[in-house]
Amino acid sequence: MSFRRALALAACGLAGGSVLFSAVAVGKQPARGGDAEPRPGGSAAAVPPASAAPPGLLLLPPAAAASCPPAPGWIERPAGTGGYWDSNWDRREPLALINLKKKNEETGEEELASRLDHCKAKATRHIFLIRHSQYNLDGRADKDRTLTPLGREQAELTGHRLASLGLKFDQIIHSSMTRATETTEIISKHLPGVKKISTDLLREGAPIEPDPPVSHWKPEAVYYEDGARIEAAFRNFIHRADAKQEEDSYEIFVCHANVIRYIVCRALQFPPEGWLRMSLNNGSITHLVIRPNGRVALRTLGDTGFMPPDKITRT
Repeated sequence: MSFRRALALAACGLAGGSVLFSAVAVGKQPARGGDAEPRPGGSAAAVPPASAAPPGLLLLPPAAAASCPPAPGWIERPAGTGGYWDSNWDRREPLALINLKKKNEETGEEELASRLDHCKAKATRHIFLIRHSQYNLDGRADKDRTLTPLGREQAELTGHRLASLGLKFDQIIHSSMTRATETTEIISKHLPGVKKISTDLLREGAPIEPDPPVSHWKPEAVYYEDGARIEAAFRNFIHRADAKQEEDSYEIFVCHANVIRYIVCRALQFPPEGWLRMSLNNGSITHLVIRPNGRVALRTLGDTGFMPPDKITRT
């Protein structure tokens, strides 16, 4: 395999079906105008002059770029961002929150600067994503899929762990499914006074067809329906703080493995199709931090280190 072909394959792999790299960093380029690759007929392949790409970058051939799978149409991706961080991923950058057409003609830039400052977030959001505890897999309907005795123990351990952090939690938002609701009720006993909110958006589902694909998964219609709802949950709940929020917030979301894994991929701007490559234990804690400037950090993923080994399950 040629070096150029290897770079093309690497770019496609990193794209993960969501983003497309148009250039790859390489070592120092030759001083001449470009590589000359011999063709079967003995002639050299035409290549762009050195001025066509910044120093240290090698442009991928159009054929290689075309071979990368396109991103799903319903996932918005700013054009030209490549593999770089999109600072306006939650559409809450100050410039995105004001109407630039309404510009004060007298004060001009000073007025604009004041309005931008007014729209800037000041607080950090701490998002704790909790997977529900072990539940009865034999239940035919959702109401029958209640927590097992071990699942109730797991929820007690998770609640105790959250309480031990000494944080002032603002709210618990939970999936309306039975196993998530029961997990929330047990956890909330360890966090008295914290309000609870139920939502259908966080119900379990198939967010997007996984890559690599699995033969035992869902038909395309299921992803089409569930994916829109789970994406809506991400857009509703995962974003930087409102400009009016003065203090850092600590929020708990009790939901499901598929939902959490998808949210983590989207928040970190990883290819969302990779959500099935992660695994989460029952009652585990995933901690995301969203800074005022929109930067996102993953503090913990699926932590169950606070549970005895014989209490850990992944059903």
